[in-house]
Amino acid sequence: MMMESSKHTKDGTLLLNREEVCSLIGIDECIDAVERAFKLHGEGRASPPGILGVHAQDGGFHIKTGLLEQDRNFFVAKINANFPQNLKRFGLPTIQGLILVCDAVTGYPLAVMDSIEITIQRTGAATAVAVKYLAGKDAEIVTICGAGNQGRIQLSALLRVRDLTQAFVYDVDDGKARQFAAEFAHELPVEPITKGRLSSAVRESHICVTCTPAREFFLNCDDVAPGTFIAGVGADSEEKQELDPQLFVSNKIIVDVLEQSALIGDLHHAIVAGLVKKSDVHAELGEVVAGRKPGRISVEEIIIFDSTGMALQDAAAAALVYNKAISAGVGTMYQFNSTITQNKIH
Repeated sequence: MMMESSKHTKDGTLLLNREEVCSLIGIDECIDAVERAFKLHGEGRASPPGILGVHAQDGGFHIKTGLLEQDRNFFVAKINANFPQNLKRFGLPTIQGLILVCDAVTGYPLAVMDSIEITIQRTGAATAVAVKYLAGKDAEIVTICGAGNQGRIQLSALLRVRDLTQAFVYDVDDGKARQFAAEFAHELPVEPITKGRLSSAVRESHICVTCTPAREFFLNCDDVAPGTFIAGVGADSEEKQELDPQLFVSNKIIVDVLEQSALIGDLHHAIVAGLVKKSDVHAELGEVVAGRKPGRISVEEIIIFDSTGMALQDAAAAALVYNKAISAGVGTMYQFNSTITQNKIH
């Protein structure tokens, strides 16, 4: 049963830009918040998250909603635009959007914040949680496919949950891969690789993360050695694809949200190809985190985590940012409803 909010704020709606959001969230606390959200979901103590996708010319929009019950109950809605050609054509980020945080008891709009940093960090955090429960305990070599902001946070997050000794990074832009390697050189050896080296690098790796905008799969069955953990992160619409659908046959499949992955994840392509059914999915990650289903049971098994982005991840990260902003006095208050008398916070 939902607890009544202890404070009904009427001072206005807190506005936070990307710089302010960045100052309020770090990957370690984001991993903790996202792990708690998965646990709540796995225990059935969170309302089912919602998603709506709308296609547009050269891109699209999606809306994700979640309700998170904590000391204070939050409803969070994220509207993200995804236009892969933005940087080349307009000098704009591929992903842009906003997050609305509301009091789930009164409906009051508590905050509107930029979504980019939260999306980046909560996605990396979800992979870290999955690796914590599903990768081999001695996993120490990783291949990252995609040298953008998401690739960076993925490696940063993995370094929090495994003692990595070697990383490979692949990107269609060789220059971006080299820059990525240079940025992480002080933390561990990172080898930038070309497509011709990708297969052998993945076979050497214990963990492989794909976080690209690819629309045709590039990770093949023959690339993956026994015992590998794969996180497919880039496919968040039915047009995107990174993993060979054959990988879903005879390997353990974990998803963030089953219905969502079946519609827009790499799992979607395996289902459409008639290779697997939804009933072949072993578990949602939350069920593993909550201890309701086992994770890895063999050092030899290949485990695929189809990560499409659960709304409760956004809710957990946004609630964290909101609470820290209020405590630190960060952001700007704006009164959207001028008929409500403002009460100054002292």
